[in-house]
Amino acid sequence: MDRRNFLKRSAVTATGLTMSSLMGKSYSSVFGQSAPGNKIKIGLIGCRNQGWANLKTFLDYSGTECISLCDVDDQWLYQRAADVEKITGKKPPQLVKDWRRVIDNKDIDMVIIGTPDHWHCLQLVAACETGKDVYVEKPLANTMEECDLMVRATRKYNRIVQVGQWQRSDPHWDEAAAYVQSGKLGRVRTVKVWAYQTSKWTLPVVPDSAPPAGVDYDMWLGPAPKRTYNQNRFHYNFRFFWDYAGGLMADWGVHLLDYAMKGMNVGLPSYVYGAGGKFGYPDDAMETPDTLMATYKYPDFNIIWDHACGIGNGLFGLREGVAFFGENGTLVLTRQGWEVMPEQGVNSRNFPYCYPCDNERKPNTPRMEAVEKKTGGGKGLYLHAGNMLECMRSRQLPNADIAIGAEVAKLSHMANISCRVGSALNWDNETGTFDNPEANRLAKAHYREPWKLPKL
Repeated sequence: MDRRNFLKRSAVTATGLTMSSLMGKSYSSVFGQSAPGNKIKIGLIGCRNQGWANLKTFLDYSGTECISLCDVDDQWLYQRAADVEKITGKKPPQLVKDWRRVIDNKDIDMVIIGTPDHWHCLQLVAACETGKDVYVEKPLANTMEECDLMVRATRKYNRIVQVGQWQRSDPHWDEAAAYVQSGKLGRVRTVKVWAYQTSKWTLPVVPDSAPPAGVDYDMWLGPAPKRTYNQNRFHYNFRFFWDYAGGLMADWGVHLLDYAMKGMNVGLPSYVYGAGGKFGYPDDAMETPDTLMATYKYPDFNIIWDHACGIGNGLFGLREGVAFFGENGTLVLTRQGWEVMPEQGVNSRNFPYCYPCDNERKPNTPRMEAVEKKTGGGKGLYLHAGNMLECMRSRQLPNADIAIGAEVAKLSHMANISCRVGSALNWDNETGTFDNPEANRLAKAHYREPWKLPKL
């Protein structure tokens, strides 16, 4: 559904609210009709890490209230209940271990999904079906098939869904993308995107064990294959196992590749080649590559992804970033800000086929003016939450609408799938298929009974 039709079919028309109108005001329209002060009532599924960071940020806005917490681990469920009470002065009235009770709670206006990736699709579709808006963590889903289902559910039920790619609400990212599109860099032939993460060290092998007391492990597994509990697969480290996530590629890739595509104003490529493996820690427990490079081929440029676990000295001495290499200069973009470094002129007597000639560009003369580093404001997540709340009222598409999250999640999965099958892949965007049967199998979701992939 395009933007115009989405707005036509929404239940509430646009009200033209601005960020300033959100500050210090409560919501008194169709939301929160049964709650004191008509506040937007929030339920959180997945309380330990980023889910909690998201909820805490939403509670920074007046006019919000947490009325439900859900986690399969009692330790974090009750810890976060105490944390909410410390912030707000009262505990959430509903504490549950089964996420379906959050979905069934008719008082809830918005659900935050902070669970592992393999749970996102089921929980988001169920929330949309019951008329709830959703803030879902990135990457959107653990398979390409689930991404498409989630987009369809969002549009079918006319819900507001914001994906946790909060760079989309941090102004300096859009400033950098606009600069790339201005043409000042000249023709951009290569975009390099990298994540060199010293925080992702080796994961030593440990034996299986009984789940910790207070953990509903079968519910944690959900639609993933039945496996004996192992602490390496639980909580934060789930992201390094294919059953639940896509490793560093999906974890950081969706943040950074998103702006590679936005700066170049493109969608999915027709060709991808991903190569890598466990080069740094071949004998540890993680399944996903600790080292991976991927080339996405477009008609007149490439996007190149590069990641490494346990190494921090990436391109330009930065742990992560996006670099647009133009013929006049290179723009480097990170969470801290962006800058432009000019290319130097060339001597056409030495390079007779170079343009422009040495009458227009003298040797060692910059081809464009440098742009000193423009720093970011560091409030991306806060602004992202505010944008979500504003769009719940206006029914306009949020900054990281689900279609955006789906596209870049699929881009990340394409590199992982190519690496796993060990060959380059051609992608047909019309049919949504690769030219490789095993790659097409990996793009699909395979749920464990009794959980079933949603049908729309």
